[in-house]
Amino acid sequence: MTETPAGLEHRSAKDGGGPDGSGLNVNLQIVAVGLGALAAALAQTLIIPVLPTLTADLHTSTGNAQWLLTATLLVAAVSVPVLGRFADMFGRRLVLLVSLGGLAVGSVIDALTSDFGVMLVGRAVAGLSAASIPLGISLLAIVLPAERRGSATALTSAMLGIGSALGLPLAGLIGDNADYHVLYWIGAGGAVVSGVLIAALVAEPPAARERSIDWAGIALLAVGLTCLILGISQGSSWGWGSGRILGLFAVAVVALAALTRVELRVTNPLIDMSALARPPIALTNIAGMFVGFALFASFTGTSSYVQAPEATGYGFGSTILTAGLCLLPSGLLMLVLAPIAARFIGSWGPARVLALGGAVIAAGLVFRIVAVDSLWEVVVGTSVVGAGTGVGYAALPSLINHHTPAAQLAAANGINALARSLGSSLASAVGGALLTAITMNVGGHELPSLGAYRVLFAVCAGAALLASAVGLTISAGVLTREPDGSGGAEPAPEA
Repeated sequence: MTETPAGLEHRSAKDGGGPDGSGLNVNLQIVAVGLGALAAALAQTLIIPVLPTLTADLHTSTGNAQWLLTATLLVAAVSVPVLGRFADMFGRRLVLLVSLGGLAVGSVIDALTSDFGVMLVGRAVAGLSAASIPLGISLLAIVLPAERRGSATALTSAMLGIGSALGLPLAGLIGDNADYHVLYWIGAGGAVVSGVLIAALVAEPPAARERSIDWAGIALLAVGLTCLILGISQGSSWGWGSGRILGLFAVAVVALAALTRVELRVTNPLIDMSALARPPIALTNIAGMFVGFALFASFTGTSSYVQAPEATGYGFGSTILTAGLCLLPSGLLMLVLAPIAARFIGSWGPARVLALGGAVIAAGLVFRIVAVDSLWEVVVGTSVVGAGTGVGYAALPSLINHHTPAAQLAAANGINALARSLGSSLASAVGGALLTAITMNVGGHELPSLGAYRVLFAVCAGAALLASAVGLTISAGVLTREPDGSGGAEPAPEA
């Protein structure tokens, strides 16, 4: 069966596929949007391996250098839902180009400076690009012919994981052999090429007529998410029980609670709370958090795991480049499995495919717990996790598209992308806490013990299994019925 957004009419490539209806043009559209999604994903991970170099070159502290990551994360958290709503109102292609423009401008700023303050501004501007993936998904769901939407959605969604897997080895290779500013030029180049191709090849679907901007909602969302993400990301550094962290969480709760009340009263809300609360959408977003949690913690754990000294009894004393190469097969598997996952979605339904993806992720993490003797075992375990993530990431937007009216696709996919990002942020905090709490002494230095990594992988496996359970719940349909007995926005039956 073919999954389509609720209320979306089937259109041929010629009707909605751009300048012509040829298969070549459709493929080019997918490449154009996918390249932008990949560039945006890479921008979030490329500088992680070179942070020590940045600290020295920018004459700043390690704590300050971390803000180059945090600034991007904060802007991304707010811009994803806001730009998603703007896309539904003003045009998906237009706002996608704005998002990619943020990456291009921010990357060029960073590529031309060695001043910490200026680079921080550039990283913040580049954070706008985080919206490129959900915007690309919602755009392709409208302009492509029905038979190509599934594979295109799967591929674009998987770019978040693919970018994370490819970013680390690429950054390690460039960091060891060239000036780190090259990393920023890669982001700028990818954004420009993608933007030019999208402008030339992809048509602009009709936008909503209602264009009033919910300024109060934007302000409350910005305050709430900024305080929440900042609290999660700085908890380990500032102390989870410190007044600053508790204060940030308190403000986040108040702001987000106020946002809920405001959004239920305005005529054109930033976030449609009634749609967000519908069981299929709410459950899919919860599953997105779990999958994002499992993937990010696995990546983080793998990188530090293989670089640990051999004296720990589990580490391999590997370089940053080797650590990144251990993750490369998982990224390649995500890329290869995207179209295969789309076929499974067409045959089984996205909910069952989500359940399968979660189960595969958990299996890979269990393998990581028990197989600790050789580097190839690490590669196999992370590859299995990557395969499951690719399948799960393909199913999530398909579920969102299937249960969302066409006029709200960009906003709905933005919220789901935000849920994945929140899961990754939480994973970073939990992983950091575990690896600093369960340690061993090696040559006078406190390092994470093997038990710490096993606990981390077990927690991640639990999150993946919860995502799988969510998929089974949606598939069963027991908790996804509306009060009138319907499944919501015309969901197609599960195969």
